[in-house]
Amino acid sequence: MGGILGYPSNQLYEEVACIASEFHWSLEEILNLEHSDRRRWVMEVGRLRE
Repeated sequence: MGGILGYPSNQLYEEVACIASEFHWSLEEILNLEHSDRRRWVMEVGRLRE
């Protein structure tokens, strides 16, 4: 099976959706980010939406 071991797929989908909707980056660009970088971008999007 593919995927990242120990990383909930629902969380990954939420991160991708959040980043893609805000910045219009491709799926490939988002998935190529390190986990910590992806989480940071999600936090930044949250701040923008406050």
